[in-house]
Amino acid sequence: MVEVICPECEAQFELEPGTEVHEIVVCPECGVELEVISLDPPQLDLAPMEEEDWGE
Repeated sequence: MVEVICPECEAQFELEPGTEVHEIVVCPECGVELEVISLDPPQLDLAPMEEEDWGE
């Protein structure tokens, strides 16, 4: 298992087996969405916010 630290609340948790780079995961402590930036070394960043297109 790969252990990571949430950049928002600094909670330490493990990624699920098979997690890939650019995958979105949720911190089990604060609930923020995080993007897996790297697996070696393990690194997370806040997930990019999706913009609404309002049907345009």
